[in-house]
Amino acid sequence: MVFVCAMAVLAVVCGVGIFADPRVLTGVPIWLKPFKFSVSFVLYGVTLAWMLSLLPQRNRVAKWAATAVVAMALSEMVVIVGQVLRGTTSHYNETTPLNAALWKVMGASIVLLFLAHFVIGIVVLRRPIANRVAACAVRLGLGLSLLGMLAAVPMVLPTQAPGIEGVAGAHSVGVPDGGPGLPLVGWSTTGGDLRVGHFVGLHSLQALPILAIVLNRFLGTRLDERSRVRLLVVAGAAYGVLTMLLTWQALRGQPLLRPDGLTLAAVAVVVVATGTAVGGVVARRRRPELVLAA
Repeated sequence: MVFVCAMAVLAVVCGVGIFADPRVLTGVPIWLKPFKFSVSFVLYGVTLAWMLSLLPQRNRVAKWAATAVVAMALSEMVVIVGQVLRGTTSHYNETTPLNAALWKVMGASIVLLFLAHFVIGIVVLRRPIANRVAACAVRLGLGLSLLGMLAAVPMVLPTQAPGIEGVAGAHSVGVPDGGPGLPLVGWSTTGGDLRVGHFVGLHSLQALPILAIVLNRFLGTRLDERSRVRLLVVAGAAYGVLTMLLTWQALRGQPLLRPDGLTLAAVAVVVVATGTAVGGVVARRRRPELVLAA
């Protein structure tokens, strides 16, 4: 939470920088990247702290893993902000030995953060959490956010190198980075963008617990606990498929808002399958009072 507070302050500083600093990098204000990353780390840190608080007792392994997450996230933000102050890019930048070394530091930090996050997921998976609906949401969120992290791997594959000397990867597929994009997020509107699936997958960490809260708050008197857990499993499966579908769409060089017939057909299959599964769970539901009576 100390890290979260630091990132919140940094987000404010970067927000001011977006308007006060006229410099533009890869087609967007130079302070936009650290702003987005700091906001993302605020959400990530708050959610992770809440999830760890659900454990029935303090766990040394989870404690050290959480410390590693903070350390790696901090090192990544130091590089991103430092490169902004130098007036250059942080990601994929190998134009000089220093830039290449900083990019390698970022890459190592991301890998170690992934491993620490994985360890936290294992700890939470093995520890009992009193509320089964919350437990299911936390475990699915942790697992699917790992999938979201993996969705970023294609960005650094050799096939993503744009053929520009000193640039080792790219967000966009089929078009150069820095072209026309959606407001704020910057996702390409002329080609594929691997950040879409990455973003959606990462935020399963918040989306599924929020769904669990909604189910418990508004459907707790209509659906028994087992049915609510099943609904979360259905939602988690659909969320995971959506993350992969968005990544697949991007790899085909297709903008998010301009899907072709094949993409639309895949979305339709996911929607129908999810709706059918939800209908099946609701049809088999039992009222909580009937479960108590039994």
